Amino acid sequence: MQRHAGAIESRVGAKRLSLAGAIAISAGAVALALAGARPAAAQQPPAAVKFVGTGTSPISASVIIPANRASMWISGTTPPVLKADAPAGSRERYGDTETQATGVLKNIEAQLAAQGLSMKDVVYVRAFLVPDPAKENKIDVTGWNAAYTKVFGTAANPTKTARSTVGVVQLVNADFLIELEAFAVYPAAK
Repeated sequence: MQRHAGAIESRVGAKRLSLAGAIAISAGAVALALAGARPAAAQQPPAAVKFVGTGTSPISASVIIPANRASMWISGTTPPVLKADAPAGSRERYGDTETQATGVLKNIEAQLAAQGLSMKDVVYVRAFLVPDPAKENKIDVTGWNAAYTKVFGTAANPTKTARSTVGVVQLVNADFLIELEAFAVYPAAK
């Protein structure tokens, strides 16, 4: 590499390539491509939270959040104990994936309510699921979806959050089959 006239140059065979010039050309090409790729309507942020996706899916593909809106992040929330006197490792202690997810969603609902929010304000949910020994060591996505669709995309709560479901090897307690994180956005002031 040689420094020449304020630019860094590299010899490639008999040709010289100016790194500064290449970056300038690349940046210009990217700017032109992006300018032509965005529809005019997409350049202005929405006034209200906007869920993007198909009507047939129980989740949104994405969520657009207006500028200057307060939000609440809910850390990984784990299932409540159903039966404290049940032995550790038994299904009776925490329940199956659907039961655990239902309990976690109720816990999230209580956390939201304490801040003046509801499940209608949730825009994103991340689920961590582990293989269920009672389901041939497979992740019980069906159980998770059953709990989720009782809370979201209903007549009482039409919100369809953006969502990720991630399979993991284990959670902090070997009896947990699911852990949820949630992100909520405060409604616009009226």
